[in-house]
Amino acid sequence: MHVHGDDTRDVIIAAAEELFAERGVFAVSNRQVSEGAGQRNSSAVGYHFGTKDDLVLAIVQKHAVPIEESRKRLLAEIEGSTDLRDWVTCLVVPYIEHLVTMGAHSSYARFSAQVMTDPALRGVIYETALESPALRRILAGLQSCVRDLPPSVRAARGDMARQLIVHMSAERERDATGNWADFGADLVDAIVGMWSAPVSRTWA
Repeated sequence: MHVHGDDTRDVIIAAAEELFAERGVFAVSNRQVSEGAGQRNSSAVGYHFGTKDDLVLAIVQKHAVPIEESRKRLLAEIEGSTDLRDWVTCLVVPYIEHLVTMGAHSSYARFSAQVMTDPALRGVIYETALESPALRRILAGLQSCVRDLPPSVRAARGDMARQLIVHMSAERERDATGNWADFGADLVDAIVGMWSAPVSRTWA
């Protein structure tokens, strides 16, 4: 039976996402991805995607579309808000909602956490994420709520928020007994609390 090229790409993406989530991006070879996708040709990844970085980017782009739609919906509901919680909710909830839609067999949160541990890939993912108009608007809205914080504190807390979202979501994904709705609410609470915390450092 002939398999359409787009179908083959989808199968490879699904296999790669799961393998990368479980073992790490650079611990998995293109050959292993091809085998995991049921491809007899061990060079199938190279043929359909080029490099492993291109494959990682394809996985991210597959998930970006539904997440972006959720961001747009939430943005429409809170546009013009000056409430920090509204903007943090817009940042967190689209990602969590997307993980919920994938059900118990989701591996995207763990995949994201693996990618974020590699500096080169992390840079590519950041650049790709910021191509989202909705995400740029959300980040601008959030920053407008915390503009009284020193720039270095804003930068540090932004990094902390990203780490919390990515790595705690990966931990929740590993724990199939947890409740995503409760987790999402707790995550929003934690990030709002972090952004709202007083600044105690006295050094530059």
